[in-house]
Amino acid sequence: MNESKLIINKKKILGYYLPTDAISLSITAIFAAIACILTMIIQIPVPTTAGYINIGDLGVMLAGLIFGPIIGFISGGVGSALADIFLGFPLYAPITFIVKGLEGFVVGLIANPRIFHGKRTYKDILAVISGGILMVLGYFIVQLFIFGIVAALIEVPGNLFQFIFGAIGSFFLIVILRISIINANPQTFERLFIIDDRRDQT
Repeated sequence: MNESKLIINKKKILGYYLPTDAISLSITAIFAAIACILTMIIQIPVPTTAGYINIGDLGVMLAGLIFGPIIGFISGGVGSALADIFLGFPLYAPITFIVKGLEGFVVGLIANPRIFHGKRTYKDILAVISGGILMVLGYFIVQLFIFGIVAALIEVPGNLFQFIFGAIGSFFLIVILRISIINANPQTFERLFIIDDRRDQT
């Protein structure tokens, strides 16, 4: 069986292949590491919720914008949850895995890079806004049930900062990263999703 047939036979969701080969697994691991490292670079503790403010959403959003919802979910969830564990916040690791994973999934789903992988469109803006709002609401709901309304509200400004920083940063970086990946290895995206060449759509 040749390589093209192997790619065609890979399991897929919404046109995106599950990461099962060396390249897609490597990309997933790399962006999980990026999300983890960005989360760990800056930590501003929030004592009332035993949480912390960070810039990891930049990595989560980038994974979704460039590679779509599947890698966005896995990289964003795993990388961010590992950062919680490494930094001594294991209570948040399962919550973070779900919230940040869904953030990456939603960003990738709306941005839909299998169609727009070669350029930046207004859908990228909608994607990072939607993903960021989901993240803020996700943590707010969880903290509301665990710590109460006051503590949950105290962390909202910090989560909004994470959202805004990640949204702006990822939006300006994706064009460079998308083009550099395409130029370095034009076949990369073929291993990640079924490419739709309607690049002139908006």
